[in-house]
Amino acid sequence: MVSLDDAVVARWEHGGKRYEVLLDPDLVETFRESPDTVNVDDLMAVEDVFHDARQGERPAIDDVVSTFGTEDVATITRTILERGSIQLTTAQRKARVEAMRQRIIHRIHSEAVDPRSKSPHPRARLELALEESRFSVDPFKRLEAQVKDAIAVLKPLIPLSFERIKLAIKVSGAGYGRAHQVLRGDLKREEWLGNGSWVGVVDVPAARKADLIGEIMRIDREAEVRELPS
Repeated sequence: MVSLDDAVVARWEHGGKRYEVLLDPDLVETFRESPDTVNVDDLMAVEDVFHDARQGERPAIDDVVSTFGTEDVATITRTILERGSIQLTTAQRKARVEAMRQRIIHRIHSEAVDPRSKSPHPRARLELALEESRFSVDPFKRLEAQVKDAIAVLKPLIPLSFERIKLAIKVSGAGYGRAHQVLRGDLKREEWLGNGSWVGVVDVPAARKADLIGEIMRIDREAEVRELPS
């Protein structure tokens, strides 16, 4: 359970009354992206509903039941999360905005290339372009949605291409376990050869080609990688 010092406030105002709960900021983000994967009980820094969480002021029980139809804190918390907003301190907002900005940049760097060089743009260039575009990062909005929005504002500033490539990768039987772990999310087909080697075909963003080959070669220095026709 997150400490009270690190917790964030979720607030919902209804019928002229304010209701707040204290929550784990990391799980709030997960809840926003995939509600069914988070147990609401785990979200709560303290199992209580407040009128003013920072001052420890609680609403009257009659008001809570009248508004939410229940005294169950988990149910109330879910309602506040779905209908209300997250209140962050200045320091919390700054830290979470920067963390989300880096996740957005990492995703674009991992999936996009400069169509002229066929190589990923340097992270610093993406970061500078994002800053120049005055893109506003939301600390809790879903990553996928923000990546899409960021790409839209970046395209007029820098050339971006989201090409995908197919790679055939052959490793020795000894390297199979670790190689398969690296590749399994992108594998399209695989087979064992008569000499004991393993071959897998993956479909990945062109931006990942160099990093992926580097990972495979660190696993098996005798590995062979070949790009297949589209």
